[in-house]
Amino acid sequence: MTIYEFMRWATFPLMPVHLNVVRNDLKHLLKVTSKVDNCLNILDVGGRKSPYTINLKADVTLLDVPQESETQEQLHLGFTSDISSFVENKRSNINEIIIQDMTQSKLPEASYDAVVSIEVIEHVEADELFVQNISKVIKKGGWAYFTTPNGDYIKNEGPDKNPDHVRHYTKQQLQTLLEKYFSNVDVHYAVRTGKYRVWGLQSFKKGNPLTLFKSITGNIVNRLQSIGVQETPSGTAHLIAVAYK
Repeated sequence: MTIYEFMRWATFPLMPVHLNVVRNDLKHLLKVTSKVDNCLNILDVGGRKSPYTINLKADVTLLDVPQESETQEQLHLGFTSDISSFVENKRSNINEIIIQDMTQSKLPEASYDAVVSIEVIEHVEADELFVQNISKVIKKGGWAYFTTPNGDYIKNEGPDKNPDHVRHYTKQQLQTLLEKYFSNVDVHYAVRTGKYRVWGLQSFKKGNPLTLFKSITGNIVNRLQSIGVQETPSGTAHLIAVAYK
């Protein structure tokens, strides 16, 4: 474990609820599908620095598009040479970094045990091709894990529209899409919205104890608020899908 990984691990309990929900889900999936002889080989699509797969007992390949537009830079999307160098130096479970568009994937079929794609599919115009190519690279019996904004509650329109989001899926829309390429799909809601979630999403700033206090308090309260919301379409921020090949 590197110093960077240790510091991230130590502060995870204080981080936003979505991050902790995803990490707990992934740790559970790895536990129930792990191999006896070696770690699972995971493709993290749109991974970039990906705090979601830090310290996981897996061999991780990060795949993302190159950062080419000003919007991508503002929203921290895509790979740059600096980001690639950072990841290679700070992460201990990274096998490979691939700069590629998953909708134009040249990866071999059945080459990964699992795929993780966190808050990515809403950015993809050709979403069906994206899911199809993800399914192709997963071995038989493997799984894919997706998260995306909850379109049943959060509409991507009006003054709050995200400039890089193509769509926000309803639960049924995401279920229908994934069922075209996976044999078993579970989609559910996650993370209660509201002021405490907003507090928790604020960046920790040195020299500003009020912001730090609000961030930590917001995440603690939001974690309690988010218990048992898997079947609650209203007032939840995310959809989570686990799809089995």
